[in-house]
Amino acid sequence: MSENKPTVAQKAPYAIDVEAGKRYWWCACGNSRTQPFCDGSHKGGPFQPQEYRAEKAAKLYFCGCKNSANKPLCDGSHKTL
Repeated sequence: MSENKPTVAQKAPYAIDVEAGKRYWWCACGNSRTQPFCDGSHKGGPFQPQEYRAEKAAKLYFCGCKNSANKPLCDGSHKTL
């Protein structure tokens, strides 16, 4: 991970079944071993995890490349990497 850019965890989104009312902490640095969610690997770096609160149960696509403009969800940015 550079100081300005996160590590690309994978060039595809992570399909996750979220539960209504649950909070999820999306990994922004790309170094977590529990992708797409945070495991604390960002500590000491410039990136912070982003909270996502699921309003309803659904299958969502969390960004894996860490470059989405719609963080924490995928916007297709991985197609340009």
